Amino acid sequence: MFQTLYSYFWWERLWLPANLTWADLEDRDGRVYAKASDLYITLPLAFLFLIVRHLFETYVATPLAGLLNVKEKVRLKATPNAVLEKFYAATTKHPKQADVEMLSKKSGCTVRQVERWFRRRRNQDRPSTLKKFREASWRFTFYLIAFIAGMAVIVDKPWFYDLREVWKGYPIQSMLPSQYWYYMIELSFYWSLLFSIASDVKRKDFKEQIIHHVATIILISFSWFANYIRAGTLIMALHDSSDYLLESAKMFNYAGWRNTCNNIFIVFAAVFIITRLVILPFWIMHCTVFYPLDLYPAFFGYYFFNFMMVVLQSLHIFWAYLIIRMAQKFITGKVVEDERSDREETDNSEEEEEAAKNGPLSNGHPVLNNNHRKTD
Repeated sequence: MFQTLYSYFWWERLWLPANLTWADLEDRDGRVYAKASDLYITLPLAFLFLIVRHLFETYVATPLAGLLNVKEKVRLKATPNAVLEKFYAATTKHPKQADVEMLSKKSGCTVRQVERWFRRRRNQDRPSTLKKFREASWRFTFYLIAFIAGMAVIVDKPWFYDLREVWKGYPIQSMLPSQYWYYMIELSFYWSLLFSIASDVKRKDFKEQIIHHVATIILISFSWFANYIRAGTLIMALHDSSDYLLESAKMFNYAGWRNTCNNIFIVFAAVFIITRLVILPFWIMHCTVFYPLDLYPAFFGYYFFNFMMVVLQSLHIFWAYLIIRMAQKFITGKVVEDERSDREETDNSEEEEEAAKNGPLSNGHPVLNNNHRKTD
């Protein structure tokens, strides 16, 4: 049964144009072609990325945070309460008014104290500023290096300037060593993002992030199997061109450099719109949809690759909407928070003073009334 599934999966008609077989892509006469087995190395490399990331965040990002005066926000902790904790963990983090009144009776606390407890408890679960800074620093470093490396790989190639060259001789296109390592490193990095997504900072577009990582991994892997390497390198470099700008804006935001953050974000928004909403659909996707049909009839791989490109483009449109909303607020000088972020909740100062004196949920901390919200 396994052998049958294996045979169906690697059926040439799924991956290659008509009249071509895997034998046509065997190494010969000094020409080397992409092989599915090459991608096995990306899984151990992904775990190596996680180790390197941990070392980077510990020995590079953390000292850098100190130099930039990244400060942790003091958070008042919710006093341990078994009744409220059980409801928080098993039912919901955002109780309705009826639930609050019920919990008030069960726990012996006032309604206001129960509401305050849930606000503090939710804030405890939110990632710290240092965690966000470390994560942004790691991604900034990778995306910047990947973009520079990607440009070095493709800038001297004829298909960088003439997209019809992407398909010249396809699929009998020899693979270059630089293309091999560019693919392996990019795919390994996205595997590492998928592996760490549960422990990374969670935002409101968490599901979209998972879809993006999975779609990217599938696209990179498929383009390797089907020898769409020239198109794949263009797409990866295009994506990396704006990501490092976003991560650097986040870093300056966490450091409190608001004007620098705003200016970089405006540049990021412009680059994102140009690359993801103009160049990608009207140049790259035009290249992958129309030019191949001049050389061979459409086959399953052609449809599958372009379908995954549409999935990615849909995510780009969704993120562009959020980015444009934020950019408008930056330009008009409004206080901005990341549209994707779970905002920090604040306590009422009068309630804090009352609780500090009398309340059974008091933890003895001074009043912290922080109404200043930042972008993430």
